[in-house]
Amino acid sequence: MTGFLHEKEFSRKNFVKGGGALIVGLSFAGAAGKAQAGLVGGFASPGPADPNSVDSFITIHADNTASLNSGRINLGQGAIMGLMLIAAEELDMDINQFRHIEFDTGGPTPSPNTGNTGGSTSISQGGPLVRMAAATGKQALLGLAATQLGVAAGSLTVSKGVVSGGGKTVTYGQLIGDKLFNVKFATTTLNTGVAPAKPVSAYTQVGIARPQQYDIPSIVMGTKTYAANVRVPGMLHGRVVRPRGQGAYGDGTNPVPLSVDANSIKNLKDVKIVQVGNFLAVVAPKEYDAIQAAAQLKVAWSDPPKIYPVGNLWAGMRTQDAAGTAPARIAALGPTTPGLPTASSVDAAMAGAAKTFGGTFKYHYQMHAPIGPNVAVADVTKDSAIIMSHVKNGYGVTRSQVAAALNTAAQTMKLSNTYDISRVRVIFYEGSSTFGGGAAHVDNGECAAICSLAVGAPVRVQWMRWDEHGWDNYGPATMWDVKGGVDANGKLVAWDATSFGMGSYSKTPSELMVGQPITIPGAGPADTTYSGTQYDIPNRRITGKTVPTLNNYFKVSTLRAPNAPQTCFANEQVIDHLAYLAGQDPYQFRLNNISTAPLGTGAGVTTGNPGLWQWRDALNGVAKAANWQSRVTNSVKQTGDIRKGRGIAMGGFASSQAANVADIEVNVKTGKIVAKHMYVAVVAGLMAAPAQAENNMSGALIMGASRALTEEVTFDKGRVTSLDWVSYPLLRFKDHPAVTTVVVQRTDLQATGNGEPPTAAAAASIANAFFDATGVRLYEAPMTPARVRAALKAAGFTA
Repeated sequence: MTGFLHEKEFSRKNFVKGGGALIVGLSFAGAAGKAQAGLVGGFASPGPADPNSVDSFITIHADNTASLNSGRINLGQGAIMGLMLIAAEELDMDINQFRHIEFDTGGPTPSPNTGNTGGSTSISQGGPLVRMAAATGKQALLGLAATQLGVAAGSLTVSKGVVSGGGKTVTYGQLIGDKLFNVKFATTTLNTGVAPAKPVSAYTQVGIARPQQYDIPSIVMGTKTYAANVRVPGMLHGRVVRPRGQGAYGDGTNPVPLSVDANSIKNLKDVKIVQVGNFLAVVAPKEYDAIQAAAQLKVAWSDPPKIYPVGNLWAGMRTQDAAGTAPARIAALGPTTPGLPTASSVDAAMAGAAKTFGGTFKYHYQMHAPIGPNVAVADVTKDSAIIMSHVKNGYGVTRSQVAAALNTAAQTMKLSNTYDISRVRVIFYEGSSTFGGGAAHVDNGECAAICSLAVGAPVRVQWMRWDEHGWDNYGPATMWDVKGGVDANGKLVAWDATSFGMGSYSKTPSELMVGQPITIPGAGPADTTYSGTQYDIPNRRITGKTVPTLNNYFKVSTLRAPNAPQTCFANEQVIDHLAYLAGQDPYQFRLNNISTAPLGTGAGVTTGNPGLWQWRDALNGVAKAANWQSRVTNSVKQTGDIRKGRGIAMGGFASSQAANVADIEVNVKTGKIVAKHMYVAVVAGLMAAPAQAENNMSGALIMGASRALTEEVTFDKGRVTSLDWVSYPLLRFKDHPAVTTVVVQRTDLQATGNGEPPTAAAAASIANAFFDATGVRLYEAPMTPARVRAALKAAGFTA
């Protein structure tokens, strides 16, 4: 769909006879399966396209332009530009000759399955496939050109898709315009000579060019179709009806409507109530009527049990651990010296350390909270479904979960309909960003699909703000016990860290409500993400404990740089304090203790090429950008209500390394922290599109500051209560930091992730800056004014 069809009037006669509210569910099974066929080109043959075919990725057009079908989506991270640069580089075309084909599992150009657009993997995982397809395509084109020009392929040159040789030229478009390559490549032979990719030294665009984002013109001119703008003939509007705010997983995600009063919305004509099991929604021809119906419909819901623990999240975690209900997993016992230390050696090293420091650090639930609410349009027939939405994993998650939800709904409605994943077509339209595994991106599509199945027409479902906030799968609340020790020279000798976390849920609310059984999240592995693992510590113990989620805590999943901000907030404050106790500058202390082993070379390596010490690259890069001045933290004493501080921390994600510096001001009377300027340097191998990487890093820093200072999911004894931007405040423009980003370009390394690493140590760098300003440690995030005041008071701080 290149544009959108404006909403058309829907015939009342075809929609509902008799007017008023009508419940569609078990007694209206015959209404299913009547949705219009042929939407946006019909169902067509399902993807994915052949993953080893050049034609799945690259199309050369007669006008000497090209299309890239990458299988990835644009979430605002700019990765599509990087993929287009890779293709243009290998084909010796200009980036401005390229366009990108949006993700679609069906239609005339089904997308290849290059994986989930998440975890900062678009370039690291999708890039090699695009590179191989383009390099193989170029070899095929040179072969055609050699035949047509009568010149050996090895003597040909290419510029902007124009092949020259023997005094003659021919364009790619003239050679193959809009025809198939019919050439395969083997993904296992990347850069092995089968279809030689360019050496990095020959690049003229990848890592160098800084083109304008490809979709800026369509955004500025208003011609881009966002998910919220999609309209199809005969489409109805739906809203989900749920309690305002979820309860504990296993109950709050599966509330039971004890009674539904259809008469409460009899004033709203042409509205249908859809009830399938415990799933409840309203559908209407006009969106505002659906909004009003969802708000006015009287429903008596089952009461959720009291969330355990009542009143003290952290004490509950500790109590469950003491009761033996938090399974422990030992993750690491010393990594860079030969042989693993024993538990007794960790204890002995800690006891023999010249200085030690430790504490318990707490990080609250946070939500994905996209500014624009999620939206999906679904058209479900008897045995197929089309989902139009801003989904992240169209092949891997959306198709399978929509099919499963529809099958369960059909069984509940006593229909014979069956849905296979190959009969679910997913068409991507860009929406607001996701920052991870937001439930709505699958749950919303499922809701639209269930509604469409029930009423026999295409249905558009958009969340209200309280749906988005109250029914998210949150970033987990996490608690860390951390202790470290240094010798008399300030060298780290012992590390003992224990995390208390939560297992990720695996069912959406819609799946549970239509009758799929609750899945109990398993115990997660011990969280070793940057828990001192950036440093050379001969005696290290890391333990991960997973508290039981069922009926105790909220459903959680991945949130930008999953677990890294929580981990760094705890562990990097302990590192910082050990530097303070050792009387060393915190930057130099880290530099002295970074492992000298090249990453990925295994245990026991203590020497190597300094060019492979990515942590050093990140740390030195940010220190230079911030003009770091060596001194012991909190060595400059201040007076007055406004105190200034500077902090440094290291963390990362997706196999990338990052270092942060934060300059803050804190009002010690009000407790408000303002991050004035934040710096970050990232080592992510070869960054294909530096300009997009910088934009990404800037957004990650600001989001990291917001999560560090203001964002917290609140709840009472039964349900989530942070349902709007007042109860879940984001950092406002007036308080967001200035940002400086440093792309540490490592052309000798494979590309790794860039979208998430900058946020990993943002909270830790702010907390360390706070200690520099006040000499007081903050043990709980977000670092709100109330918590700052309480920490200052507890430490006996006086202005």
